[in-house]
Amino acid sequence: MRFKSAFALIVAAAFAGPLAAQTISSPVPREASAGTAAMTEAAAAEATAAKAQALLVTPALDPENTLYLDLSTGGRVSVQLRPDIAPNHVERIKTLARQGFYNGLLFHRVIEGFMAQTGDPRGTGEGGSPLPDLEAEFNGLPHVRGAVSMARANAENSANSQFFIMLAPRLGLDNKYTVFGRVVSGMQYVDAIQRGEPPVNPSKIVRASIGADNVPPPSAAELAAAAQPAAPAPAPEPAPAPQN
Repeated sequence: MRFKSAFALIVAAAFAGPLAAQTISSPVPREASAGTAAMTEAAAAEATAAKAQALLVTPALDPENTLYLDLSTGGRVSVQLRPDIAPNHVERIKTLARQGFYNGLLFHRVIEGFMAQTGDPRGTGEGGSPLPDLEAEFNGLPHVRGAVSMARANAENSANSQFFIMLAPRLGLDNKYTVFGRVVSGMQYVDAIQRGEPPVNPSKIVRASIGADNVPPPSAAELAAAAQPAAPAPAPEPAPAPQN
């Protein structure tokens, strides 16, 4: 049940305050402490400045780092991936997309005014891929409308395959979940995803691909077929009557 609490955690995190930092200090020789502190502060300031600059400069669209999601809601969603910010998460999404892992998966939890979550082969929020979980790559990219972020369980380093697309801003999630991209076109198809936990007739990813692979979008007929409700399971045949 690794991801059963992923959505509940997302909701809770939106309103939770920051956790208190836990630090362990060790004695530092007095004569070395001043110089060490100055070097540490300078390195931290340089790292912070570099990170801020990376967040301010959005890279040009790159086919190798563009995720296409062809949705049953009628069209193609383009997501700009950010390997400069979350390299391991981007690599995981690209790997799974190229394996066909996301094809046919449902949006199993969708809340109006919040987000749409997918990426679980079980369709329950409890599943993931056979690949190992990822270490968190929390960053300064905000959870604004169109942001694409990785779902996880209670542990910070438990993201695997599930992700969610923000329908509206929720900045309380910042630095608690790893944002790895943002929708740059086709947001109208995200807005059309069926709501529910789970939805009665869930919308799905018909096909996921990477721009550099030049996978054509599904035909209108394919999208229309994918949007049809799943056929009910056939009723079991009655057991034969006992014979005397």
